[in-house]
Amino acid sequence: MKLSEKGPGKRPRPPSIPKEEKQAKRAKSLAKVAAKRLKKQRGHVPEACSPEDVRWKDIVSLLGQDVVNKAVEDGIEFDSPFPFKSEVELEVKTISSNGEGLAQSCEEDSIPWVVVVPFCLPGERVKCRVFKNDRMHSLADFIQIIRPNTELRDDERVKCKYFSKCGGCQYQMLSYDSQLAFKRDVVVKAYKNYSDLPASSIPEIQPTIGSPLQYGYRTKITPHFQAPPPKIDRTALQAQVEAGEKPDWLQIGFNIQSQNKVMDIEECPIATPVLNHALPEIYQNVVKTIHTYKKGATLLLRESLDTSVDPDPQDTSKDKQVCITNNHASIRERVGGFLFEYVASSFFQNNNAILPALTSYVREAIASLYPDPSDLARPTHLIDTYCGSGLFAITLSPDFSTVAGIEISADSILYAKHNAKLNNITPDKMSFRKGDAAEIFKSVSDFPPEKTVMVIDPPRKGCDDPFIKQLLEFRPKVVAYVSCNVHTQARDVGKILGATQDVLEGKGEKYVLESLRGFDLFPQTAHVESVAILRLV
Repeated sequence: MKLSEKGPGKRPRPPSIPKEEKQAKRAKSLAKVAAKRLKKQRGHVPEACSPEDVRWKDIVSLLGQDVVNKAVEDGIEFDSPFPFKSEVELEVKTISSNGEGLAQSCEEDSIPWVVVVPFCLPGERVKCRVFKNDRMHSLADFIQIIRPNTELRDDERVKCKYFSKCGGCQYQMLSYDSQLAFKRDVVVKAYKNYSDLPASSIPEIQPTIGSPLQYGYRTKITPHFQAPPPKIDRTALQAQVEAGEKPDWLQIGFNIQSQNKVMDIEECPIATPVLNHALPEIYQNVVKTIHTYKKGATLLLRESLDTSVDPDPQDTSKDKQVCITNNHASIRERVGGFLFEYVASSFFQNNNAILPALTSYVREAIASLYPDPSDLARPTHLIDTYCGSGLFAITLSPDFSTVAGIEISADSILYAKHNAKLNNITPDKMSFRKGDAAEIFKSVSDFPPEKTVMVIDPPRKGCDDPFIKQLLEFRPKVVAYVSCNVHTQARDVGKILGATQDVLEGKGEKYVLESLRGFDLFPQTAHVESVAILRLV
């Protein structure tokens, strides 16, 4: 056999592909992936009233609708001038309703584009690192302030060593008056962007009511942590933690800003002292038992009055605050002159300090519509929808002869009935009724609509269309809409007013928006709650 001949079973090597051809093939493949990604991006529409959608409306307002339309028409709305991970210095033009800075380049030849940067304020020059590009904007991590807005910013106000890293707070560098002013603007923009109401239908939005406590107010926190890495030696891990050594990978706390990654938090200044005092021991228990976890977990720390002491709505001398960590335990809170108990895992407002002001405001706002106690039109009946454990039903009850709370959850109804008894309210005055979502007001068909006030306090998603339809059919004289999401509230109030303008016009009755005001249940954050009072006239 000649040396040049191949042995049996040997295949000839295929001819090599030229380098240029390889590069062209790779470029074609990458272009195909990019085109597919672009198609997906163009097809993505943020959910209405979501934080992403709220941000987008602020971006359009800054750039101008005509500029955005032109970019979409030209097909360049995703052509970011800022590469991934690029570090840039930008001018902050305004602040979004989510509490983020909206920044732009000041270069003369720069294209219309917004970069969303946390922890910065209007008028500041900021250095940031781009981590995502989207339609007409990029998202960036905060690096540092190059030129501060000294009229607004004072970093001496910051009380948390994790601020600008932890995603929990946005406004610690601001005075409290500035925070409240920004939050009023959020309410203004929400009704402008989501209510579809003419400006003439929206009353002047009153100043935001502040919290009596700006730090140490939060009565519930939920730190979390991840499970051990999948391939870790759990026997060695057990020995490590039993020796008192915390693994380097174990972080217990809250998420890093803009990341799905936990950072260690030793204390949280917006949480109550009782919760902060309990944190070290709770964290140490996690470290000692981490080898037993197969999944990550979320901890619950909730402040409560000591439930081992007999409750008395009038006597506060025996009140003692404790930290509850059991999801199934009962929590007890005092709101003004009322006591409430509820299961630890259920919803209840997390800032007890402002609850007396919030509930009193709702009560007074309703009463102010009928200043004359002898007015025969004054409502006598109250319905508390989404009533939970009865917060508004009970605190507003002194002004009504008959009160009903409607709730879908049977467990919440049990606690609400218990709370009525706890506050010495008799069943002939107050009842709690299970409502079916499809016929939510059937259980209160005995209430006269023209003499009824309805309180709505829905979850963040607001009211669905079937609920609004049933409300319009029932037509209570007054609606007090308390909301933890002013954007869905604006949408729902717009639907209610719009429907009565059209449908009820022939009857001479329509809903009007009497008053609108924000409440700051979460100081140092961008979050604002809102109370809207509607009346049928």
